[in-house]
Amino acid sequence: MNISELSLRRPVLATVLNVVIVLFGIIGFTFLGVRDYPAIDPPNINVRTSYPGANADIIESQITEPLEKAINGIAGIKNITSSSNQGVSSINVEFDLSIDLEAAANDVRDKVSQAVRSLPQDLDAPPVVSKADASADAIISMTVQSDTRNQLEITEYANNVLVERLQTIPGVSSIQIWGEKKYAMRIWFDPLKLSAYNLTPGDVEAALSRENIELPSGKIAGNATELTVRTFGRLTTEDDFNNIIIKNVNGADVRLKQVGEAVLGPENEETVLKESRIPMIALAL
Repeated sequence: MNISELSLRRPVLATVLNVVIVLFGIIGFTFLGVRDYPAIDPPNINVRTSYPGANADIIESQITEPLEKAINGIAGIKNITSSSNQGVSSINVEFDLSIDLEAAANDVRDKVSQAVRSLPQDLDAPPVVSKADASADAIISMTVQSDTRNQLEITEYANNVLVERLQTIPGVSSIQIWGEKKYAMRIWFDPLKLSAYNLTPGDVEAALSRENIELPSGKIAGNATELTVRTFGRLTTEDDFNNIIIKNVNGADVRLKQVGEAVLGPENEETVLKESRIPMIALAL
């Protein structure tokens, strides 16, 4: 007895078998992977370095190229792309699909740590190594503004309060802040006064590097105690910066306030976000 004859003699059984086959097909289809667009998290690593004030040529020669040479020796690299812009270097490292993303990130961090010694000594912060996520594009953006606070205060509040709370939400990979303005001590020169004292901006920079420093000072050991000595040499206020000695000219100390002025203000004044003339920043999740 073949299947056709069985189906004719027992139509109910044939109907039940067809329904079972259809159900199994529907269940299997829901778990079937898409062949053309598989769910693959590409093993990409990004290395980002900030060097405020440097032009694109300096960024490329002093930061991007040394880092690329150090990273290039890692096994499993498929492609390296980089961009050198005003004050920022960005290097994207793409690995073969067979490479574990976590292991690749650790290898890149090791190479970057070794290459830091060949980078400019006055970098504000070491290079940041991060894993690229296929779903890392921003899907939600929100604005933060105030008619009583400026962008400096708004940025500080967003970084210290909003970002920390939003990052605890499940599924949030990263948060970008657009239009942020961070606090920085800005030095303004008077060219005529600098010339009168035969000084250059390089002299001011050297004085800042010399005076604005904090170093360990050893320790004091007793019979039962041991104390660590620490010197507080960091300049924090406008008065601290304005009173530093730039140079001794003809037996007289020339201070910063005699040739310019230190003012607490935004680190970057190139970008401004406003709505109805009210300062604001944007958070991208």
